[in-house]
Amino acid sequence: MLLASMLAVQAQAAITVTDDAGKTVTISKPAERVISMAPHVTEMLFAAGGANRIVGAVNYSDYPEAAKGIPRIGSNREIDLERVIAARPDLIVAWMHNSSERQIEMVRQLGVPVFQSDPQTLENIPDNVVRLGQLMGTEAAAKATAAQLRQQLASLRAKYANRPTVRTFYQVWDKPLYTLSGKHIITDALRLCGGENIFDKLAVTAPVVTIEGVLQADPEAIFGTAEKNYGGVNLWKPYGTLTAVRNNNLFTLDGDLLNRAGPRMVQGTAALCEKLELARQHRTR
Repeated sequence: MLLASMLAVQAQAAITVTDDAGKTVTISKPAERVISMAPHVTEMLFAAGGANRIVGAVNYSDYPEAAKGIPRIGSNREIDLERVIAARPDLIVAWMHNSSERQIEMVRQLGVPVFQSDPQTLENIPDNVVRLGQLMGTEAAAKATAAQLRQQLASLRAKYANRPTVRTFYQVWDKPLYTLSGKHIITDALRLCGGENIFDKLAVTAPVVTIEGVLQADPEAIFGTAEKNYGGVNLWKPYGTLTAVRNNNLFTLDGDLLNRAGPRMVQGTAALCEKLELARQHRTR
């Protein structure tokens, strides 16, 4: 009877959620030592109330300010397994992409539960925050943050509903010329704002495209993200036949707010919507 009682208590204490890969993640008790394997994950963990539980993070985990003090265990592409082991994590939150499949499998072999965070839509962001809060036992804080994010998204959807479509090119990098397809969450942000991704049908999530391909598609607006040593949207100024150039619709936004699928992407989407609205206004010139 005592053994049965102990097992019942353990079963009640166990926490189970489903991650973005559709895998079941179960931990016996709230995670107290968490490792983040992506910058957006670090932001999610803070937003979910887990600031004091993060014992390791990858490079570029620089928001909020306190994140800069978290010990580094490597980068998105290569982690130091010895540092991971030394951190004694009871939960690892990873971002699945082609270059990290091997290292995610490596950490799975340590026997530590792995939650894969890969939001495909804006609504997935508050959902991620809540599930991470459940895993860390900080569900109250996580739900409060998620409610704010959902309210902000609802306000944006109401504000930009049924706005005229703006065909858009989203430029991640210029050498080579990278963009994002319909598989990336940025396309969902564009849709919310009334934008249309001219490369949304491409099979690869982050494809390399050509200048000729962009010229042929003739977008009405072009977005780049502010980065150091990056030419950005100035690349297009010599191409006066482009509608985006003729209408003065070459825009630069903060890449950290849009290229990371974390809570701040709601703020980035608001800025994206404002620029697309400006592009609509330029039609009357």
